[in-house]
Amino acid sequence: MRAGTAEPCRRVRAPRPRGAASHRARARSSQRGLSLVELMVSAAVSLAVVAAGSTVLAGSFHEGRALRTETRLLQELRSAGDVIGRDLRRAGYWGDATGSLALHATGAPASNPYTELVPAAAASDAIAFRLSRDSHENNHVDPDEQYGFRLRHGVIEIQLGGSSWQALTDSSAVVVSTFRITPASGEISLEAYCAEPCAAGSTTCPPRQQVRSLDVTIGARSSLDPRVTRTVQTRVRLRNDRIVGACS
Repeated sequence: MRAGTAEPCRRVRAPRPRGAASHRARARSSQRGLSLVELMVSAAVSLAVVAAGSTVLAGSFHEGRALRTETRLLQELRSAGDVIGRDLRRAGYWGDATGSLALHATGAPASNPYTELVPAAAASDAIAFRLSRDSHENNHVDPDEQYGFRLRHGVIEIQLGGSSWQALTDSSAVVVSTFRITPASGEISLEAYCAEPCAAGSTTCPPRQQVRSLDVTIGARSSLDPRVTRTVQTRVRLRNDRIVGACS
């Protein structure tokens, strides 16, 4: 270098802190994100969790709906059974029931005109019966004193007081497939109440008290889900017994 010539300035870089390069490398590595394989694995796991949750939710919803359907079906059948049982228990009601044992002026006991049941012995999907509604008994079956139940087109129908038939069950909720009424009866001898012994070979003496009951079976399926079926059974004891026969 020649004399009198100034020496050019040199930039002096400050020394880098130790470890700065490795810190930036780690920062770049952490900001790199997920690889395609990691993203696909995460998506698959998420889909599996969602699918499992959806399956559980769908199962719970199905079970809840089935339970509601079964409950409604049972309520319909029990309600129909209660109405049928209540009315059948009153079959044969007679305002002059004591007349069947008391002697009238003619010397013959009165007969209850309301005791007839149709059918009287065989099982059937329909029944007709009578009961008195007279405030003063006239010993005659009036048109408004005839009642009945029957199965028609999947619906149990009721007849009230000789009027037209009306639906008892709701066809939008249940379809009745079975409606069966089976009569049963037993007899109690009343010979002890006769003043004279019965003649040998008599078919009418002694008088007998017929204790009657009806076995009612109702089977149905849900209108909303045909797979849901239920059957209810009940035995109805008629409160008004029938007296047959007479003393000699």
